[in-house]
Amino acid sequence: MKLEQIRAAEARLLLPTYERNPVLFVRGEGVHLIDENGERYLDLLSGIGVNAMGYGHPAIAEAIARQSRALIHTSNLFYHEGQAELAVRLTERTGLDRVFFANTGTEAWEGALKLARAHAGLLRSEGRQIGTNFLALEQSFHGRTFGSVSTTWKAKYREPFGPVVPGVEFVRFNDVADLRAKFSSDVCAILVEPIQGEGGIRPLTQEFFAEARTLASSTGALLIADEIQSGMGRTGKWCAYQHYGILPDVTTLAKPLAGGIPLGAIVCTEEAARAIHAGMHGTTFGGGPLACAVAIAVIDAIEKDGLLAQATEVGHHFQQQLRQLARHHEAIVDVRGKGLMLAAELDSADLAKLTVAEMLKRRIVINCTSDTVLRFLPPFLLERAHVDRAIDALNEILTEHAAASSTTQPAAQTQEV
Repeated sequence: MKLEQIRAAEARLLLPTYERNPVLFVRGEGVHLIDENGERYLDLLSGIGVNAMGYGHPAIAEAIARQSRALIHTSNLFYHEGQAELAVRLTERTGLDRVFFANTGTEAWEGALKLARAHAGLLRSEGRQIGTNFLALEQSFHGRTFGSVSTTWKAKYREPFGPVVPGVEFVRFNDVADLRAKFSSDVCAILVEPIQGEGGIRPLTQEFFAEARTLASSTGALLIADEIQSGMGRTGKWCAYQHYGILPDVTTLAKPLAGGIPLGAIVCTEEAARAIHAGMHGTTFGGGPLACAVAIAVIDAIEKDGLLAQATEVGHHFQQQLRQLARHHEAIVDVRGKGLMLAAELDSADLAKLTVAEMLKRRIVINCTSDTVLRFLPPFLLERAHVDRAIDALNEILTEHAAASSTTQPAAQTQEV
């Protein structure tokens, strides 16, 4: 089917949940997507952070082919070869102890919330005084299921589905005083993204993250770090919290974990895991043989190919080039991020939307989040030459916009004295 046929069919058949760009991608190679006409697009979004290994990576293709011939699904009523092997890799790289495999990031987050409530119940049974409330952060985004959306800040995600899960209070982002004021023994978990993704690529400060760790430890509450977008090497370390030297009690992973095959994970300490026993939580598809085999291949390829170092080095170059661009364009009000999780915040939502569209015309894929923030989540295979191409395109767009704006500004009037 051609693009127009697909658009017509979707308009008739699908729930209207997405405003799609009018492009039909049919395959990919490395850091490029290729449309139905054979046009190549530099992908700086990687499926919203999923395709960290780019497209057509031989390690992923080989793992899919090998495992699909052997065993795709059994159910979690039986053992298979992949879960324990993958769990070893994840616990070694996160510094935590135990793993639960889900299908998606939002399911992993949902499970982490359940784990926090169960852990608080266990502590109460042992005589500790601890409640069931959650502290989340303003600008947070944790997913679309009921628990996840209840801990997500923006009203547009929550209000159409209200009433959402009660017991969630939001703390002002990076406001240590507000965190202290709102924390009490009624709280069972503090919920953070070390670097907020959908919220605009906003890193926690060292002081705020450290205070969250201290407060949670003081009562037995869990510190839960959402690494669904920032984890699995995107910032140059396996988890963004490792840049801070702070270990959470629970982290959640997904997006690039299995190279595009759906897979999420909860990784937690032994202490947090004490609250769970057989039958309390489960999943039909989570941690299946195919997804686990591909995730193992992804982790091994990231290490074999030195992609953590590449994400660090190329990400630093990308950020420096964005900062250089900001010195020449007043429309860029901030540049932030870590590794290959970067943002350039513009001074208007209209300009951000225009820039995304103009980049697409130049065959470069990015997106806009929080209305004014250009978000860059490229594959870890990205090279300096790709960055320079993107910077040149951004410079051209912003220059053209500035010139057009200056010609439409009314001439300054001289005031008579």
